[in-house]
Amino acid sequence: MSGHSKWNNIKRKKEKTDGQKAKIFTKIGRELAMAVREGGSGDPAVNSRLKDAIAKAKANNVPNDNIDRIIKKASGEGNSDAYEAIQYEGYGPSGVAVIVETLTDNRNRTAGDLRHYFDKFGGNLGTTGCVSFMFQKKGVIVIEAEGLDEDEVMEAALEAGASDFQSDGDVFEIFTEPEDFSAIRDELAGKYTFVSADVEQVPDTYTAITDPDLIVKMGRLLEMLEDNDDVQSVWHNWENADDAE
Repeated sequence: MSGHSKWNNIKRKKEKTDGQKAKIFTKIGRELAMAVREGGSGDPAVNSRLKDAIAKAKANNVPNDNIDRIIKKASGEGNSDAYEAIQYEGYGPSGVAVIVETLTDNRNRTAGDLRHYFDKFGGNLGTTGCVSFMFQKKGVIVIEAEGLDEDEVMEAALEAGASDFQSDGDVFEIFTEPEDFSAIRDELAGKYTFVSADVEQVPDTYTAITDPDLIVKMGRLLEMLEDNDDVQSVWHNWENADDAE
């Protein structure tokens, strides 16, 4: 998910099957558990990371019962689920920059899987820092434009503290500094329904792929990465990602 391809990726994800939705629930469950452990509390009122994770879970239609059960389990004594957050970086076909954020209980398994995917589809897994300098962390809130006045939404976003606002006709994209994301999201949530709201890795520049075979390979690489249970998020600077839809 990134830049010009953001909305196309959202539309594709909305059409996922029930089996794929179960994978999303699994990934968000890990994120909730990690937030409880690292934030030191199962109370979102005092654990801002957990508050953000709960908001993300609800945006992805995770049932409240599931959320509560995961938080209680993660808060309990003797919880053995110990996930580690590891970021991997690499290049896809035509030098497309790719960042993969993972939560894993076995770093050797995860690294082996990711290396296999990159190799199989014409890319290569690189070293830490090889592409992350080409991205900036930003809060990104996406709102469907239909029925809304662009000037009013932009004014509300900027008044809430947003750093930038863009419109592509279908959606409004609101950008924030990472540290301001939660407060701005909470303020706008009372006024608008979000398509998505998350802190993302936004690329500074984009790479286009013109070879049809490489377009297919890049699309398959992203699919394999996103289908892996250890992978939480995949960010890239592929300009024409919508060609693979």
